[in-house]
Amino acid sequence: MGKKSDSTIENRVYLFESLASSYIASATDVLTSEDPAVRQRARRALAELAFVSCVMADTSHLPAEQVRAQVLGAPERVPEAPAKVSGTARKRNK
Repeated sequence: MGKKSDSTIENRVYLFESLASSYIASATDVLTSEDPAVRQRARRALAELAFVSCVMADTSHLPAEQVRAQVLGAPERVPEAPAKVSGTARKRNK
C-alpha cells in the first residue's frame, strides 16, 4: 500500500483503540476464559478489529461502498492515490 503518513498511522491507532476498548469491555469473560480455544477466538476478534482499523484509515479517500468491500475482503484492489512521478514512468514487471 505504500508508505503511510504519520496521520494515517495515528488514525489506525485511534480507531483500533476505540474499537478494541469497546470489545474488551464487553468480552472480558472470553478473554480470560480457561478454555484456550475461546481465548484464541477472542484474540482473532481483536486481530480483525486491527485489520478493520487499518483498512478504514488507509481508505478514507474512498466512498463508503469501496471501504465496505475492502473490510469484507472483496478481491477488488484498493487504488492508491496517484504518486508524483518526475521524469518518465517505468513499467514494473509482474
